[in-house]
Amino acid sequence: MPELPEVETIKNALLLRIKGCTITGIELIRDKSVHKPTPKQFCEQLLKQRIEDIRRRGKYFLFDLSGGEILGIHLKMTGVLLLENKIKLQKHSIAIFRMENRFSLHFVDQRKFGSLWLVDDENEIVGNLGPEPLGQGFTTEILGNTLRRHTIPIKALICDQNAIAGIGNMYADEALYEASIHPLTPSNRLNKNQVTTLHKSIIKVLEKGIAHNGASIRHYQLPDGAQGMAHTQFRVAHRIGKNCPVCGTPVNRICIRGRGSYFCPVCQPE
Repeated sequence: MPELPEVETIKNALLLRIKGCTITGIELIRDKSVHKPTPKQFCEQLLKQRIEDIRRRGKYFLFDLSGGEILGIHLKMTGVLLLENKIKLQKHSIAIFRMENRFSLHFVDQRKFGSLWLVDDENEIVGNLGPEPLGQGFTTEILGNTLRRHTIPIKALICDQNAIAGIGNMYADEALYEASIHPLTPSNRLNKNQVTTLHKSIIKVLEKGIAHNGASIRHYQLPDGAQGMAHTQFRVAHRIGKNCPVCGTPVNRICIRGRGSYFCPVCQPE
């Protein structure tokens, strides 16, 4: 699933190409992808709206529209947003937004879990999300207070979108490795120094992911079809059996609450 760096990269690319453009047509291929309002209302209300801005909240895209509504998009596991200068239907497309500048924004999703909303209040979509890890509201104190309230494994907690918005498997594994913390460590067992280190590590790995345009592990693409390169910088994520860059020990993988978790058993002792 695309995480914060991937969504931020796509958002920045879209801003350069379609901010200020008017939606001149909508082709909704999969009605079930629209969560609110009805599919018919979704298409009718979007038509002739201008895209005033595009923002990211956690793993969500929020398109601010000229009529005051907000178009919300979540890519889920396999979704991509592609800009094309033709209307040709892409394989696995679930929606196409045609723009006045002759570009079409294709929402392509092989597994069809991607979601769409059109709402007046963004809190209907993102109201339950935790703080943005790259925002001013994400402090060491806020992180520490969150950790103290939970006994679940630290890997599970920092992937919880209600606790921290935008972090998923890949960057959680990288942040825990950077902080030398075992992914099974109970959240409330981290000491003050570990919390401080983890806070810095989360910010570091997310900023590094953005700097390398996200990670193209499986389906992720930029709107022009290019691949991100952040995965080439990963030290443990998706590197089972490969040597830890610090100590040379093979990277291990365990399952934590249904999530595959990669770590170095020496650098991140249990």
